[in-house]
This record gives sequence, structure tokens and C-alpha cells, in this order.
Amino acid sequence: MARVLIAGGGIAGTITAIALHEVGHEPALYEAYDRTADGVGAFLTLAVNGLDALAPFGLKPLVKGLGFNTPRMSMGLGNGKRLAEFPLGGALPDGTVGQTVWRADLYAALRDEAARRGVPTAYNKRLVDATQTSSQVTAQFEDGTTASGDLLIGADGLRSRVRRIIDPSAPKPRYVPLLNTGGRVTCVDLGDEPGVMHMAFGRKAFFAHVVHPDGSVWWFANVPHADEPDRAELAALSGPAWRAELLRLFARDRIPAARIIEATEEIYQPWATYDFPSVPVWHRGRIGIIGDAAHATSPAAGQGASMAIEDAATLARCLRDVPETALATFESLRRARVEAVVAQGKRNGDAKGAPGLVGRLVRDFFITRAMSKPSADDPNEFMWSHRIDWAEPVSA
Repeated sequence: MARVLIAGGGIAGTITAIALHEVGHEPALYEAYDRTADGVGAFLTLAVNGLDALAPFGLKPLVKGLGFNTPRMSMGLGNGKRLAEFPLGGALPDGTVGQTVWRADLYAALRDEAARRGVPTAYNKRLVDATQTSSQVTAQFEDGTTASGDLLIGADGLRSRVRRIIDPSAPKPRYVPLLNTGGRVTCVDLGDEPGVMHMAFGRKAFFAHVVHPDGSVWWFANVPHADEPDRAELAALSGPAWRAELLRLFARDRIPAARIIEATEEIYQPWATYDFPSVPVWHRGRIGIIGDAAHATSPAAGQGASMAIEDAATLARCLRDVPETALATFESLRRARVEAVVAQGKRNGDAKGAPGLVGRLVRDFFITRAMSKPSADDPNEFMWSHRIDWAEPVSA
């Protein structure tokens, strides 16, 4: 049995802890933030590959109980033209389809489930450094405390401290020139079928919404922004000024974006989009990284949370079957797949820009043509059709 320190108590870290606990190890979570920091975030759709990877740990019913079925996607243009409707990510043999869930609800449920299973979590533990010997690793926290174990796993996200510890020359995240925002509203009746994700390439920005079975509308927008914003610039984009800017961007579109935005009480302050085409070093000695720390992908892939879940299941299999080479074997099983997902997410996101009048007309022409004669080969299928065989032994 290994004692595994996990830096980062978000979705990736918490599922990893549960998975490692399931195979008989002793995980401990160290979260940089206060427990009350879990209420922030928009929504996500968990694809069926992520849901399937939860099954060995008994977590699939928990997630399905939080979310709602999102089996189909409708694609259109800002002029109101609907181009196509198609399945959103397939289905599992038991009929399970993609689940849309509020991120904060998912995190809180996983946190509580980890605690119920006996996984300890320490809050206000910001990792600053780590040292290792041939037999153990010691994590050092900002408050002056330390913790020791057999392994240290960095599930500490895009700005991972663990990534820098194992490779001081690690690349910075790549800025994808889009800002993200969103919200939810209860007082708009669109007449849409619940669970259908409606997406539209607007004149100046991309908009998507889905109706919850209770009638509320959940939405997000991707706004082109050429230069990487700093924190001050993002902070300034909030409140009435940000609402006004969004209304301006969608004013000439014949989709319900402006109506939804006007009715939304709280619109999220925007956040920038990043990904990692490739992170050269995933592990050194007894220290490794997973999730966004190793392979952050654009939200346009629809796979961020699912990739973290797949990572958790794969790492647990490796520690179960090949503990002496677990981190190296984990990387050999995951690197090619996650880098392909990152690349596909970048391609999907590139279409969301608004490159001026001529560029937009060209974009809309090719999108319309592609949707009128959809290819038999879905370029996104490899992402959601992937399955992890939990029962299959891993070999080094």
C-alpha cells in the first residue's frame, strides 16, 4: 500500500484519490484554497467516455443524479439558420448519454464522497516545493508545514506548481484567443426541448445554450480576444459593462442570445482559454502530474473533465498492477491520446473566431457545406468512443 500525496483537490485530484483508495492505496488530498472556494464555476458536459471510466468506482450513478441527459446537439449560424442536429457523443450500452452538470455541484458531491470513503483532505495547503529520496517524497506548503509519502501527484491544474518542480523549463500554457463566460436563467421560455445543446456561430461571437428539465436555461459564450488578457483586464470585464458588451456582440444575431443575456441575473466574469499542445515532462522520480497540469485542452473539445477521469482510472490501474513503474507506464498509456484530444479541441475552437466580414462569410460557407453533407467519419468520435478496460491487467 502506497501513501499518495495529491496536490489539488478539484475534480481531477478528488477522483484520483477515490480511484487510488479503491485499489487499496492511501491517498491524501492537499487543496490550496479554503473549503468555501468550491462554489465558483459554470457548467460542463461529461462525455460518455468519462462516465464509463467512473463505473469501476461506483461514481457513475452519483454523477447521473447531479446532471441531466444531453443526447443531441443542434448547430446553426447567427442568422438563425439551423444547419444540422446530431447525437452528442454517443451512448453506453446501458443507454447512458452525456450528462450536463454544474461544475460546483459535481465538485461538492465528489468532495463529500471522498470524505465518506475515508480520504482525508487538508485545505489552505498551497504547495511551494517538494523534495524526494529513493524511498519517499516530502511536500512543502506555504504555511510552513510538510507532508511525506511514497508518491506526489500534481492535480493542480493549468498553473501547476508540481509541473514546475519536476521541470523548471516546462512550457507555459498556450493562449487560445477566446474568452469564456456564461450563466443560467430561470425566467426565459424558449420552447426548446430539454437536453438539446443549441450552438451557433454568431457574427461576432459563439453562443450555446441548453434547457434543463426544470425549464432553466444554461448558457455559455466564446468571445474572440486576440491578445492574452491579464488579471486586471479580466476583472474590468464584469458587471453592467460586460453585459453591455455581450449584448453588443450578439445584437445583430437572430438567435436567443441577447434575450438570454438580458434575463441573466449573474453573468460570469470572463476567463481566458488555454491549452497545452505538449508537456515534455510528466514525471520525475516519485513525482508526477495528471489532468490539466499535464494536458489542458480547450473547452471546445468537450473533454476536459473526461480526460481527468480517464487519467484517474489509468493511474489507479498502473498503481494496482505495475507499482514500481506506475508513473512511466501511465504516461505511455495516456500521452498520445491526450495530445490528440488537445489538437482536436484547438481545431474545434479555431472555428469560433469572428475574422471580419469576409472571413466570417467564408467560415459560414464552409460550415454550411460541411453540415449539409456530413462525413461518415466524425472527427470527434475518437474522443468519446474510447473505453478503459478496468479488468485488463496493465503490463510495464
